[in-house]
Amino acid sequence: MAAVELPFPTLPETWKEDVQDEAGAPMSKNEFKKRQKANKIAGEKAEKSAKKAADAAAAPKKDDGAPALIEDNEELDPSQYYENRCKALQAKKDKGINPYPHKFHVSMSMPEFVAKFNSLEPGEQMTDEVVSIAGRIYRKAPSGAKLLFYDLKAETAKVQIMADARHSDLELAAFQELHNDCKRGDIVGVIGFPGKSKKGELSIFPKSFQVLSPCLHMPPSTRYGLKDQETRYRQRYLDLICNPEVRDNFVIRAKVISFVRKFLDTRNFLEVETPMMNLIPGGATAKPFVTYHNDLSQQMYMRIAPELFLKQLVIGGMERVYEIGKQFREDKLREGSALMFLGEDRLGGGVCVQGIDMTHNPEFTTVEFYQAYADYNDLMTMTETLISDMVLEIKGSYKIQYHADGHDKPPVEIDFSPPWKRISMVSGLEECLNVKFPEDLMGDSARAMLLDLCIKHNVNCPAPQTPARLLDKLVGEFLEEQCMNPVFICDHPQLMSPLAKWHRDIPNMTERFELFINKREVCNAYTELNDPIRQRELFSDQAGAKAEGDDEAMFVDENFCTALEYGLPPTGGWGMGIDRMTMLLTDQANIKEVLLFPAMKPEDVKMEDS
Repeated sequence: MAAVELPFPTLPETWKEDVQDEAGAPMSKNEFKKRQKANKIAGEKAEKSAKKAADAAAAPKKDDGAPALIEDNEELDPSQYYENRCKALQAKKDKGINPYPHKFHVSMSMPEFVAKFNSLEPGEQMTDEVVSIAGRIYRKAPSGAKLLFYDLKAETAKVQIMADARHSDLELAAFQELHNDCKRGDIVGVIGFPGKSKKGELSIFPKSFQVLSPCLHMPPSTRYGLKDQETRYRQRYLDLICNPEVRDNFVIRAKVISFVRKFLDTRNFLEVETPMMNLIPGGATAKPFVTYHNDLSQQMYMRIAPELFLKQLVIGGMERVYEIGKQFREDKLREGSALMFLGEDRLGGGVCVQGIDMTHNPEFTTVEFYQAYADYNDLMTMTETLISDMVLEIKGSYKIQYHADGHDKPPVEIDFSPPWKRISMVSGLEECLNVKFPEDLMGDSARAMLLDLCIKHNVNCPAPQTPARLLDKLVGEFLEEQCMNPVFICDHPQLMSPLAKWHRDIPNMTERFELFINKREVCNAYTELNDPIRQRELFSDQAGAKAEGDDEAMFVDENFCTALEYGLPPTGGWGMGIDRMTMLLTDQANIKEVLLFPAMKPEDVKMEDS
């Protein structure tokens, strides 16, 4: 084979910091990878072209004079391919042909076609039954001058198209022109009869074949597919086209939401909607996104939690309410926090840590419900029932396999069989560390003790080293590590949960629990604080923190305090992150795999960083 002409022939095999470009400037690792990929593609194209030429030379010559059906020319540069397709499209328009038909009647979906005709015998054809189906072309393979094979896919189903000129309504020349214009990636409509090839492949034999929407760009090759994560997340439509198994993640996500909704509806909860934009961002300690209402000349905030609105509905007599919806947080991440609640701090009792990483996205989905005359003990029982039943229905077992350390490592088994272990936070930590904490965890002696324990056990706690943060770090190191299977960590100290109701039996503690699975928080719930005097005091404390520069501290919400003064019944409040629960049930470690359109750093910023 002749020497391959590479676009970057002097590029070394591996990147080093001293690699330079043609101008002598340092070459970034990102640019090196781009050039390396371009060289690889050029080499593969040259090898494929050489093989095709050799095969053509070795093939016997045809002398029947028949025009040929041609294969797609995917050896072109992608930009040249796009330019050629645009020119062909414009040529059709110039002839008065509309390349984008308004309507194509589909008599049955692709899955329905497969279900109805998959029982046919090899070679059997139902020539008297005419059906019309549509989908995207994934493979095109001409065979001689009068026959082509296509793979047509739609809605996870695949059917072969056996386009035979003998069955077409077109003359041979028109048949060949039509199919030569059709490319891999095009969406087509087919009217024909069902059958199976002699090899048993379920097929449709078209009488009519129509391109409904051409794919102007060259699709990723069927050999290599689409594996680049950046491209997959930025162009999710292309990911779904090339990797149909990705769809399964979002089917399971829909099932999670559907199950939660059905569970609550059957228990007489009412689904409600609360505002997405607020004058005051309440319900959590978090930095909100800011927007502006032009007509009102008013700065507004995207909501960080629906809590305060939902509790006002309970005050108004709607005793069981829930909402499934989006929350928005602009906060920076803080590594390794026991209060890291799916990027959501449901009732504002902890430190919100929303950002962009493997398990956090600034825009995320939660379900929150509030039930009058329930407490956190009731909610623990409900949580066990809801989640264990959900796992059983969706996965078919209480036990799932989860690749907690990545798909290149062995999976762990997570057992959702109820009942689940319960650990009282402070007493559990005392048992692990073989210590006894002072009753007042806010005092100087308690802080000194917690700091000494962190130092002794090499637990890093960046400033500010408050008792709450020190305790939080120790919990993350010693209690959360026990929580591969579902575990409730309960009875948080008041200093970690200022909006939860005080514990009726354990001094200085609250009636709060967090559910941990795979060592990560999945649910958070309280017996709600319903004392308006105490609530206003806590809001004032938050306002003081905000005045000192804490942009995640809460605003004082006087409207909510006034509502509480009308009387909130004893109430239990509960929240769960839909995204993280979906990650567990789809065996994904990256939240972007369960968000159709995850937040991504702009490409121009990404290039500057590299």
